[in-house]
Amino acid sequence: QVQLVESGGGLVQPGGSLRLSCAASGFTFSNYAMMWYRQAPGKERDWVATITSSGSTNYADSVKGRFTISRDNAKNTLYLQMNSLKPEDTAVYYCKVIYGLLSRWGQGTQVTVSS
Repeated sequence: QVQLVESGGGLVQPGGSLRLSCAASGFTFSNYAMMWYRQAPGKERDWVATITSSGSTNYADSVKGRFTISRDNAKNTLYLQMNSLKPEDTAVYYCKVIYGLLSRWGQGTQVTVSS
C-alpha cells in the first residue's frame, strides 16, 4: 500500500536551515506530483510546495525564495530544503500524494524554529 514517511525535522535557531525527507513506497513515485504541507498549532494545514512528475515546482508566497522542493526518483524520496527559517515556520510538516483520487499523507515531522 501507499506509504509516506517523513524525517529530518528538529529544533533550529532563526536563520538556520533544515532538510526534510519523505520516503515513498507502494506506488510508482516518478509518475506522481508530490506536495509538502504544514500545520502550526491551532491552525489549518496549509500547502507549502508542489513538484510535478516532470520536475516543475511551485511555492506558497510565504516560503518562496527560502524553501526548495526536489525529488530523487531513483531513491523514491521527496525533499524540502528550508533556509532562512523563521519562528513562523514552526509546524508539523507533511508530504502528500494524490493516489487513486485520494490524498495520502505521511505521519509528519515536527519543525521548531526558536532561539
